[in-house]
Amino acid sequence: MEFAQLATREPTLSSGSLLDAKERVKQAVDIVDLVGSFIQLRRQGRNFVGLCPWHDDSRPSLQVNPDRQSFKCWVCDIGGDVFSFIMQMEGVTFPEALAMLAERAGVVLKPTAPAAGAVQGQVDKRTLYRVMAWVEQQYHDCLLHQPEGEPGRQYLHERGLSAESIEQFHLGFSPEAWDWILRRAENKGPSAKLLENVGVIARGQNSGRPYDRFRGRALFSIRDSQGRPVGLGGRVLPSMAAGSGAKYVNSPETPLFSKSKLLYGLDMAQKAIRHSRTAVVMEGYTDCIIAHQFGFQNVVAVLGTALGPSHLQILKRFADRIILVLDGDEAGQRRANEVLELFVAEQVDLRIVTLPDEKDPCDYLQRRGADAFRDLLVSKAVDALEHAFQVATRGVDVESDIHGATQAMERLLAIIAKAPRHRDDTTRDDRLREEKTLQRLAARFRIHEADVRQQLTVLRRKSRPTLPRHRAAEQSADSAQEASATQTERIDPWERELLEVLVQYPQCVAPARAAIAAERIVSPSCRRIYETCCRLTDSGIEPTFAKLMLEFDQPALQSLLVDLEEQGHAKGNPLTDPEALIKELIRGFQKREAEKRRPAQTVALREGKLDEQTQLDVLRQIVEREKARHGTSEPTDG
Repeated sequence: MEFAQLATREPTLSSGSLLDAKERVKQAVDIVDLVGSFIQLRRQGRNFVGLCPWHDDSRPSLQVNPDRQSFKCWVCDIGGDVFSFIMQMEGVTFPEALAMLAERAGVVLKPTAPAAGAVQGQVDKRTLYRVMAWVEQQYHDCLLHQPEGEPGRQYLHERGLSAESIEQFHLGFSPEAWDWILRRAENKGPSAKLLENVGVIARGQNSGRPYDRFRGRALFSIRDSQGRPVGLGGRVLPSMAAGSGAKYVNSPETPLFSKSKLLYGLDMAQKAIRHSRTAVVMEGYTDCIIAHQFGFQNVVAVLGTALGPSHLQILKRFADRIILVLDGDEAGQRRANEVLELFVAEQVDLRIVTLPDEKDPCDYLQRRGADAFRDLLVSKAVDALEHAFQVATRGVDVESDIHGATQAMERLLAIIAKAPRHRDDTTRDDRLREEKTLQRLAARFRIHEADVRQQLTVLRRKSRPTLPRHRAAEQSADSAQEASATQTERIDPWERELLEVLVQYPQCVAPARAAIAAERIVSPSCRRIYETCCRLTDSGIEPTFAKLMLEFDQPALQSLLVDLEEQGHAKGNPLTDPEALIKELIRGFQKREAEKRRPAQTVALREGKLDEQTQLDVLRQIVEREKARHGTSEPTDG
């Protein structure tokens, strides 16, 4: 397929067709199915609930409403519809979320001409995705069909990779020629600048001449969780190793590619991970592919870097347990401290399997088979604390070598001390986790738990940074300012109640707008929702909850709408007379406005700035307020 054809997959939309596209996509994507593809859901009454993926959730806080096609986490105060869910989960913009959901639902978005005044040369992520799809296709075709691909075919065959795996994982090959990919691009392909933007070509330091970054390498296509190519990993062939630099080369950091936030094979493994609730992480691309060949479909790999916090956050969306498979060599053993830090800081069930005889997973599977490897995962996986203890005490007699045992314990406690201190918001699970950790260390080192805790306290005090007094004050002020900035927008109770009624009963918008001007709504978010209700009503469109959700792309506004709808239902479902409540709210609004004007009128009255009729009106209002305050009324005849 030519690059120009690939470019039609994610069209831009004019503002006129955007609402129609959103509505078609939203009707085609069921929010229960969508959320359920990321986290486990269970039915609770008419709704579904699941563990929230945006905070450390121990009991289901995320609610999914199939009737209103909305979601809400009341702890995070995050809510919305299918679009805002994808935006939050994938960290993408609204246009990207729209394109992703349209592709998921099979909805074709009709392209329009570029808007007038568009910035020439501006490259968006959708274009870069298309470039990477074209690049992957070219290298894959070279491996499968081109004469230049023979060295790559031979190498992968020797490594034991099947033809099915080569197809499934979209493997490729880059010939030794420095300009192979550039020559392929000359015929209706992307420009050299675009290839450089995605990191496929680099430039000589002295000559500035472009060249293929991956020349002479077998290529592993790196895809995101949606299955879109975002980067490449290249393994130099042994026959081409001379002068080729590093054994492995990954794509550089680009708008699409960040190796600390991606996992190789996740697009194909996530279904099996969700089913088993266990993710197996390896350190090499070939290890991951061979594991899939042997039937371990829940395996992913890191991208030439250590397993990190971002990786764990991704995997925790799908898995309850993560098993890290370490090579049996010395480098694998050195990871013990890194792994323990993750275990302590990330609050995750992290297990470690160390392969015997300095083997890597690929060798072990091919020599021992699937059953032996499965036995390792089941019977030999230890948690990160036990793994770190085994490494720290290797060659140390804990019973008799007091000095060696003390040093080993201090090394482990130094890692645990890096975890954040308990605060007011520390959960009971966090506290219990530390208690259990210290109890286990005390038992393994044969000492009293109080001594372990005392040593941990000493280490934490030593690691605490000391600031000059003026810097400490500045830091405190900065923290307070940051906390203030991140607080949820404060909404007046009257404004909230007004919108709760309007969202539930859109027929009440007309009398409300006749009495209450939009500029009198103080909260910016509430004002935007109120203005949208009025605009839709003026256009002859009933501003239902569903229509309002389509009007907003911002997750914060969608979250507020869900909150208003949910709270409105909770207070009265349904109201017997919503029109009467609107009239009452309008009277309350008018009273509030009068109260706001009262101080200025009183001053004007005292200074004699009012005409005679206005003076009488103000005095009458003052008398009426005083009567109301004292509970008196006008005398009656008789």
